[in-house]
This record gives sequence, structure tokens and C-alpha cells, in this order.
Amino acid sequence: MPAQAQNTLPQLGKNSTAEVIAAMTLEEKANLVVGNGFYIPGANFPGMNSAQLNEAQKKVPGASGVTRGVPRLGIPPIVVTDGPAGVHVFNTGKGRVYYATAWPVGTLLASSWDTALVRRVGVAFGSEAKEYGVDIILGPGLNIHRNPLGGRNFEYYSEDPLITGNIAAALVNGIQSNGVGTSIKHFAANNQETDRNSVNTVVSERALREIYLKGFEIAVKQAQPWTVMTSYNLINGVYTSERPDLVTTILKNEWGFKGFVMTDWFGGKDPVAQMKAGNNLLMPGTADQVKKIVDAVKGGQLDEKALDRNVEGILNIVLQSGTFKADKYSDQPDLTKDAQIAREAADESMVLLKNNNNTLPIAANSHIALFGINAFNLIAGGTGSGDVNRLYTVSLAEGLFHAGLMEDGALYTAYNEYIAQENAKHPKKGFFEEFMNPTPPIQEYPIAPDMITRQAAIADIAIISIGRNSGEGTDRKVSEFYLGETEKQLIANVAAAFHAKNKKVIVVLNIAGVTDVTQWEDNADAVLLAWQPGLEGGNAIADILSGKVNPSGKLATTFPVHYDDVPSAKNFPGKEFPEKATTGMLGMKAIPAEVTYEEGIYVGYRYYNTFGVKPAYPFGYGLSYTTFGYSDLKLSSPTFTNTISASITVTNTGKVAGKEVVQLYLTAPVHKLDKPAEELRAFAKTSLLKPGESQTLTFTLTPADLASYNTTASAWIADAGKYTVKIGASSDDIDIKQTATFNLAKDIVAEKDEKTLTPQTPFTELKPVKK
Repeated sequence: MPAQAQNTLPQLGKNSTAEVIAAMTLEEKANLVVGNGFYIPGANFPGMNSAQLNEAQKKVPGASGVTRGVPRLGIPPIVVTDGPAGVHVFNTGKGRVYYATAWPVGTLLASSWDTALVRRVGVAFGSEAKEYGVDIILGPGLNIHRNPLGGRNFEYYSEDPLITGNIAAALVNGIQSNGVGTSIKHFAANNQETDRNSVNTVVSERALREIYLKGFEIAVKQAQPWTVMTSYNLINGVYTSERPDLVTTILKNEWGFKGFVMTDWFGGKDPVAQMKAGNNLLMPGTADQVKKIVDAVKGGQLDEKALDRNVEGILNIVLQSGTFKADKYSDQPDLTKDAQIAREAADESMVLLKNNNNTLPIAANSHIALFGINAFNLIAGGTGSGDVNRLYTVSLAEGLFHAGLMEDGALYTAYNEYIAQENAKHPKKGFFEEFMNPTPPIQEYPIAPDMITRQAAIADIAIISIGRNSGEGTDRKVSEFYLGETEKQLIANVAAAFHAKNKKVIVVLNIAGVTDVTQWEDNADAVLLAWQPGLEGGNAIADILSGKVNPSGKLATTFPVHYDDVPSAKNFPGKEFPEKATTGMLGMKAIPAEVTYEEGIYVGYRYYNTFGVKPAYPFGYGLSYTTFGYSDLKLSSPTFTNTISASITVTNTGKVAGKEVVQLYLTAPVHKLDKPAEELRAFAKTSLLKPGESQTLTFTLTPADLASYNTTASAWIADAGKYTVKIGASSDDIDIKQTATFNLAKDIVAEKDEKTLTPQTPFTELKPVKK
């Protein structure tokens, strides 16, 4: 087009978006709301233009997708990339190798209960993304830990929506402070990987509103992520990306979401229905989707105004992008600085589950007997899109060495030789091949009893590291919840040999999801939960074990005594209908399935506390090397009007400096609705308190904090009556330190909403027996 003619056209950023949209052809609009393809090494996808894929790859090796641009109107394509635990770059392009920081996984970050810390991680994460030329990070993930077998639980934060929403908002605010967008996901009720593309989630509106949507609502209102990604599954019979009541009524209208909505890759079935629902962008995009949208507008099945609204949502974000602003990027983020932040984040988040007789911290210059293949082969993070191409991973063995703790050379040699032999049996695969056919984990080394006996004679203390991984595409099996026979025998044998010499045994859990502890923990004198701590994991674990850092993490998810105690155990992952199977995403078999959330709102501690089921370790639990006293709980008023405040003083009553996570639970009166015994309504982490030092924390409760969702009234209602404030160190009554009560004189309607997301067929939800 001649330059003179180009100058007469509206240009994005110089003219209003309305003028730009008015100048677009129907085909340009349809192309803008359909992605431009994506790239996976070793995979070719029919119908995708390799030249278009290269467009993103030239800028960001390993980009997950790219939008289409309209050069004549000044609209550039923007680049999106995974992932929730670090920038997802591959070793391709530009003749060099690309690496990124593998941050502690979501569950570990949530265990910090520290939004300031997580925001700091987000700032560094976003800076890294910006330096690689990324416009939008596809994360964080904030689905609920409905069941401990969920394959992607490590990416997600908690069983509780308040923790989930606040931690996600902190990360989003940090990332987006760099001018890099986020895409919170997977919206919504995507709580399993089994049949994830075809499963129909049958769930009540109350459970959705109170549990599965609430975290997204908090993140949207506190952080305004640039985008939201809809999930693969159906909710009550309709794909999430095709539900106008979910995407438009709730997300955009009720919550005031300002960004645009994108599908998960190949999510949903009907592009026209997705456009009508308000799902702005279809990713990664196919030519067939473009054609269907164009044909629907021409045939009158899709109002072009609806298409225009979706285009406008995308353009508003393009205007904020680094690509549009022509931001400079170096391709050289400061990975050394970011690694230190990753280590500090892991330090602040690990959870000390057990510490009998001050087993920890380990005395300086101690001689360590280190057992378990995981001690020499640390799992930094999960698999799939949550994985990160990192330059290195610090093992526990290396971390202990860096901390000045001595390890036995014979054990080091034996384990490393075994790991090398096992790895040689499984040649390294490409990303796509590994995703489709995951390499089985190395089985625990059956170390000889006489070697254990020799170690008990010469070492001061034993450390056993247990590892568990999981990832996208597959849920864990019940058998993986429990330790294998070789692992249990290892712990038993080490404990017997070392305890016979009056020496202590420590177990470190480097795991992706909740794992059984009850069958073996009596053999351990101390247990440290490291989750998946990122590339500096070994150093961070050693920081805790050596006492360089006082642990301050708390559980953001409950550890049950038995898997059968989990409220969703009987209906996870649901039932399949293999006779209706079809060919789905990437040629994989798609089996229609259904899962019913019969437990309703009673997820995690809401279930255990209400139904009197004792967990192994309760939600909110975690030990320290010091102790804390709680005193002087004060409410601002004996009655609730518009708000009420609660203040509490926390004092370090021990001998070393430490931080305490203070948790406020609320028990509401039960009238029209059944309710959990208590629900987390506020939390805060103290500063580092020296021995004898105190800090006073204040929490403010609003009508929304008192309210439950009344489906009949389509409203959040706080019932009149007595409310009990419980402040303590975990959700267990034994850890509640101070209580106080206030009264609400009459019912309050905190929010009125539209009737949405109703199940197609009524079902019976779990409810406590009235006393």
C-alpha cells in the first residue's frame, strides 16, 4: 500500500480503538480473535503455517503462541509463553541456549503466607520475561486443591480460596509491574488432569461461588491480570469457554474484569459459541476457526458487534504490551540475582512438620549420612507447561556441602552410579514426546542393610530425602499417594540402625502433592516439607536444616491420615463413557467423562474441622525453631455495623529470631444454610521478631467476610447472630490461641448476583448432621 494511503488509515495508539475496529475487514477481525499457531520442538500440527510460527520463535524461542497482527492499522502480533513457575524458553533459535529461573512452585510459595515475598518473586519473574521479549506469561494457575492426586496441584496454591486469591494477586501485581501481562488460569473448576478436555464438572452454584471461583475473583479485583484463560472442562454441561454466564456475566460484569479472555490451547468446541460467550481469543488458533467465525457473521448467526467487542478487548491489552511500545529487551536477564531471590523465597516457605527434641537445626560440622536417590537428584518443579529450562539444579547433597556439613563419599558414589545407570535406560526425549509418553521415575535404590549399619557407626545424623513428581496431562494414582515398599523399608532400616546408636533421623519431602506420612513418620525425629523448591532447592533446604534460616512456612493444604479420609476420594476423578470416545486435541483419544462435586463446599479443612475427621497435619500448620505467644485480642466493637477490626499481639517467647503466620478464622451462625465449622478470613506474617520482641497485627472484616452464598436468593448473605473470631497458628482447635465474639443484629445482603451456572440435574451434596 502506498505510504500516502497508509497514512489515511486509523492507527492503533493514534486513533481510538473504535476507529481502528471500524477500519478492519471482517476477515481481519476474525483473524485477530484467533491465534496464529504455536511451536513445540519435534511436533508438526496440520493446518498451521510454519512461517507464522517462526514469527514468535524469532522473538521468543519456545513461545507458546502468538496473536495475528494487522500491519496496515498498526496492530502488532503479541507473544505469549508458559509458565507458572518460570519463563518457558527452549534451547532453540538465535544460535544460543536459553535458560530461565525455576521459581519455587505455587504450592510452596503459598506456604509462605507472605504476599510481600510473593510480589517480590513476581517482580523478578516479570523482569525476566520482559528481558526475553515476552508480552504475556501464561500463569499463574490458581485452581483449588480439591484432591491430593491432582496432577497439577504443584502449580496451584491451596485448598483455600482466600490464600489462593491473595497469593495469586501478589504474583500478578509483581509480574505486571514490569509491563508484562499475566493470564490467570484455568477458569474454572479444572481440578483434575484425567479427561481434562472432556470432563463435565457437575457442581453446585454455591460451591462454585464460595470455593472454585472466589480465588479468581480476589485476584481479578486486587490485580487486574491482563488476561484470564478459560479451562478445558465443561461446567454443568457446557464448556467453560462457551458459557456467557461464566465469562461475561460473572467475570466481566460482576467482578469488573478489564482484560481479555483466552482459551486454553485447543479448548472448547464451537468458536461461534465462544465468541458469543465473550471469550475474546481462541488459542493457539486454526484456519477452520477463522472460517467459521466469518461464515457465522455473514450468515447472521453471530452479531458483528459481539465480534467487535472481543476485538476491542484484545486491542486494549495490545496497547499495553511491550511489543506495541517497542520496548527494548536484552535476551540476557540477571539470572544470578533471580536465583538468589528464588532461594530466599524457598527459605521462607518450607514447612517444618516435625521436630522432636530439637533434632533440628543440625549442629555445625556434623557428619551426615545422606539416603535416598532424591537427595542426589532434586526435583525442582513439575512437568509439562509448568516446567522450566534451567541452567542448573542444586541437589540436597550439594546444598549440604555448601552449608559446610560433611557427607560420606561411599553413599555419594553408590547413589550417583545407580542414578546414572537408571537414566541410561531412558534416553532423553523431546518436549512433545515426553509430554505424550512420560519417562517413568527412577525407583528408590535398595541400599544394602550393612551399608546403613556402617553409616550409623560413623555418621552423626541421617537424612533421608523422598521425592515425588507429577505434571500436566496425568493425575497421580492412589498408590503414588503412599510411599513404596522400598522407600518405607529404607526409612525403617535407617531409623533402626541410627536409633540404636541414639542418633537422629530426618526426612525431607521433595514432593509435588500431598503424600502419606502416617505409615512412616514415627521412625523420623524431624520432617521437613520442601515441596518443589526451584533451581536453588538444595541450598534452601540446607539453609533450614543448618539453622541459617528459621522455618516459617505453614501448610496451605491439609495432609490427611488416609487417602480415604479425603472428602472427594469417592468421586475423583469421576466416571468415563468410553463408548462415546472421539479424537480430540492433538489426535489424542477424547473420552467423555463426568465428575460430581458431591462434597460441595466441604473441601480441605472445611471438611475435616466440620465433620470431626482428624488430619495428619492440619491446614495452616508449621513449626519453628522458636515459640510464639498470642495475647490481647481486641475487637473494635461488640456488634458489627459496616466493618469490625480485630487486633492481636504476637510475641517471640523463644530463644532465636523468627516469623509467625497469624491466621484469623471465623465461625458464623447457622440458620438458613449449613456452614463450615470455621473459615479462614484473614492472615498476615509478622516481621522477623527477635526473642522477646512483639508485634501487633490488625485485621478488618467486612460484610463480605461474614457472608455465605445463598443460591435461592442468588446473593451473599451474612446471617444475624453471634460470630466467633478465632486467631491462631493453624486451623486445628489446639492451635487457636485467642477467641472473641461479636453480634450481627440483622441479616446483611453483602452482594446480589445473577442466577448462573445451575446444574442440569439436581444432586445431593454433603451436609453436616444438625445437632
